[in-house]
Amino acid sequence: MDNKIEEYVKNLNNDDPEVRKEAALEIGKSGNPEGIEPLIKAFNDEKPQVRFQAAKSLGEIGKPAVEPLLKSLKTDEEGNIKKYVTLALKEIGDNSVVDDLIAVLNDADFAVRKFAAKSLGEMGDKKAVEPLIESLTDEDWGVRVATLKALGDIGDERAIDPIKKARRAAKGDKDFKKVANKALKKINK
Repeated sequence: MDNKIEEYVKNLNNDDPEVRKEAALEIGKSGNPEGIEPLIKAFNDEKPQVRFQAAKSLGEIGKPAVEPLLKSLKTDEEGNIKKYVTLALKEIGDNSVVDDLIAVLNDADFAVRKFAAKSLGEMGDKKAVEPLIESLTDEDWGVRVATLKALGDIGDERAIDPIKKARRAAKGDKDFKKVANKALKKINK
């Protein structure tokens, strides 16, 4: 292992969260694939800013991180890792992972479903439209809102009627209706 990477990896276990976050940042800047596994392990860090930076850094490393991330996505039973894996995959922006992100729209953890919907929206692949439409009926409000935003970001007209239907079903929920209206506006541009 390269000496610099070795030092950064060691710093991922430092007591100071700022040092851990900085280490994750530097590993990403280096682009060195030797940092992939330690960054994935950092998804278990107690501090969200460290987990978030690890995901962004994996995004910077790019393509070499896709396979290890997909492996973590399929084997991890804890939501935290899955959430940040979906974020890292979105950061990489490789549309070959769209099907994998679509699959986690059905995860048991609502936060994972929410991150997946958000990531799919930001990636903008129209293949995600139908599965996202199904997520408009998710039991979790946050997932439904993330789904509305994602459908608005993708901008596919197939989502118009399902969004209107979800908006009608959200009786008295002004916030949900506001997000639905924004999504419809984006699609109708």
